[in-house]
Formats: sequence, structure tokens, C-alpha cells
Amino acid sequence: MADLQHTHELTYEGDRVVKRYQESKPGAAEREWRALTLLAEHAPGLAPEPVAFEGGAVTMSRIPGVPLRGLFARARHVAAMAEALAELHAAVPPAVLRGVPVRPWQQEAIADWIKKRCAAWQPREPLADRAVKEGQRWLESWSPGGQGLREAFGAGDGNLANFLWDGSRVRIVDFEDSGRSDVAFEVAELAEHVSMWVDGEVEIARRFELSPQEERRTRECRKAHALVWFFLLSHEHPRNPPGTFQRQVERVLTTLGA
Repeated sequence: MADLQHTHELTYEGDRVVKRYQESKPGAAEREWRALTLLAEHAPGLAPEPVAFEGGAVTMSRIPGVPLRGLFARARHVAAMAEALAELHAAVPPAVLRGVPVRPWQQEAIADWIKKRCAAWQPREPLADRAVKEGQRWLESWSPGGQGLREAFGAGDGNLANFLWDGSRVRIVDFEDSGRSDVAFEVAELAEHVSMWVDGEVEIARRFELSPQEERRTRECRKAHALVWFFLLSHEHPRNPPGTFQRQVERVLTTLGA
């Protein structure tokens, strides 16, 4: 949910990066530091190395690579991204993961956020209004995923810019919204992120081996994340091409009808 907000400042100091968080993002620095520390122990090389944590600033190593957003993502890039995510999801041992707080903006928080945005929606144009009404109707029946879901360590931000390609593998940055999650929820969040389709469709969900229960939960969670982006994009943002919101309206209607 932080994608359209300025939450931190980056300073580059040689082979190190200092990430200083705004006070408006409480807990973000702690989550970033926890993630880097866990991954340094359980998945070395996948993310920056933690160096220092002081106040609201996290110092980490600077890793090489080109962000996948802005790069024409070919099959090898997407495959490497899925491989990195699978490693991330499974990196933290279950006994350790149970002690990790649930990531921000999990199902309950998202459902509440969408309900409030639906209630505050002002009539705009027929297709967008229809998307809101159908979203409200679907939300009333949205329930937890049930049994058979794999817990996972989630990065919490599916922005394509957070995946760096170094020519042979993908590494991951930005863990301010990280925490305990489940594979299906993380795949859905990633698949519906605006960066995954606004510059050209990047199909990632099929890259993961999901159980029937996880496939069902992924489909449902994609509806929720599509609605989140509907509201986030309801005011055109200069980062995205003109017409992005209208494309999102159509995406929501298609997803809800799936």
C-alpha cells in the first residue's frame, strides 16, 4: 500500500545504502532490518546484507542489478524472479517464521480498507461505478483461505522495481512491509501490482506450483488486490501512462467475473 507514497529516503555511500524512513511509516525500519537479518542467515545473497540499524535508518550493502521495471522482461527474467520469490517464501524455517509478525496489509486490513473506500465512492462513470458495486458484493463473501495453505515470509511489495537482474539471477530489495504471510496471498499481491502490467503484461502467477486450495485463494486474493489498485489509481498518477485507471477498471471487472 506504500507504492504511491514517499516513505523513505535513500543515500548511497560507496558500496552501502542508507535507507532512512519517514515518521509517517511506523515500524517500517524495524521490518526492513528484521527481513535483512533473517535473509542474511537463511538465504544469503538473495537480498542486501544488513550493516547497521540506528533510529529510523537502515544501512545495508549495495547489490548490483537493473530493476525489472523498465527492463523488457523476457521469459528468463520472469523465471529468475519466480525462483527468487520461491526462495524468499521458503527461506525462514517454520519455527522461526512463527515468531515473525504478520505482514502489514494482510486480508483483514485490506478488506477493511476496501470497504471504507467503497463507502466513500462518489458516482463517476458507469464502468467504474459498476466495479465498485460488484466489488462491494464480492467483498461480503470473501473469507479466509482455510486449510492447506503454506506459510511464507513475504516481502510485502510486488513492485517490479524491487527485483534486480544482475545478468544471471534476480535479487530482492525493499522489505518495509515484510512479514509472515502465505504463498497464495503473496503471489496474488505480486500478480495484481500495477507494475506487472502497466508497461506490458508480466505473467508470474503460473510460475508457482500451487495446491488446489492455494489456487482458489490466489484467485480470490487477486480480486482484493485489483480493487486496492482500483482505488489507488482512481486519481491518475504521473508515474503511470494516461488511461491507466480505465485499464484498471476493466481489469477489476474481468477479475471479479473470473
